[in-house]
Amino acid sequence: MIGPKVLVTGGAGFIGSHLVDRLVAKGSEVVVLDSLHSGKKSNLNESIDDITFVKGDIRNHSLIKKLVRESNVVFHLAANASVPYSVKNPMYDFEVNVIGTFNLLKASINSKLERFVYASSAAVYGEPEYTPIDEQHPLRPISPYGSTKLSGEILGFSFKKTYEIPFVAARIFNVYGPRQPRYVMFDFYRKLRVNPKELKVLGDGEQVRDFCYVSDAVKALLLIAERGDGVYNIAGGNAIPIKKLARIMVSQLAPGADIIYGGRRWPGDINNLTADISKLKMIGFRPDVELEKGINLLIKWFDENLVCLI
Repeated sequence: MIGPKVLVTGGAGFIGSHLVDRLVAKGSEVVVLDSLHSGKKSNLNESIDDITFVKGDIRNHSLIKKLVRESNVVFHLAANASVPYSVKNPMYDFEVNVIGTFNLLKASINSKLERFVYASSAAVYGEPEYTPIDEQHPLRPISPYGSTKLSGEILGFSFKKTYEIPFVAARIFNVYGPRQPRYVMFDFYRKLRVNPKELKVLGDGEQVRDFCYVSDAVKALLLIAERGDGVYNIAGGNAIPIKKLARIMVSQLAPGADIIYGGRRWPGDINNLTADISKLKMIGFRPDVELEKGINLLIKWFDENLVCLI
């Protein structure tokens, strides 16, 4: 790690908490800022005695200024990270994702930061013109969430140019693993545990996703912090159609269950998110966890932690 004092916004969230665990293991002094709107303090149980936890909001500029000035590195993961929620609540999405990011960047002016790592999203691409999607692909988000994440990138790179803030961005595709609170694998698990005879899948199952196990996503974020410049896709090289994912999870959880396709997909859903991670590989990234192994680990964690099925 570049510097010893690290601020992780959204550090009680799914990806953020795994990042915090890894930073603590590496010996960093970690401050976690989280409003607990969607994160859970219990996600930090492994590291809570070794970190400073601050319950607060990135829209609170005076708080942000103090925390940034005491840090060497910022990992900015705090956000509304749900496309459906952004469609229902676009104002909240804008305030947290855009104004919150602006506050962090403003606090970074004339600071001692060595790196500002911004967790962006594959949602900035919108429906792809070609696949796999590289970092030069046109940016045409189709959801409020994607638009706010792109706004954060634009702000970040303009502040980098104007104020020399050491800003880098990570466009995160589909991450899965322990502590996952929602998304397709959680949904499939819940449905099959409730009714092992059938699995209902939204849409036709032809949607394609590039899944990355959470420990690999954290490894990528750390590499970007240490060596990155510009913007990078984070994915696992595991692009598969949702119908294949459904078959894998049925085979693991409820062999013989019928898979039923239909229903409307939610607004803002992108059909094909297949990533080109060549640029990330150039700074040393190689995924460690193959998809089926990762799914087995995820199911084991869900079972052991008695994930709510209601």
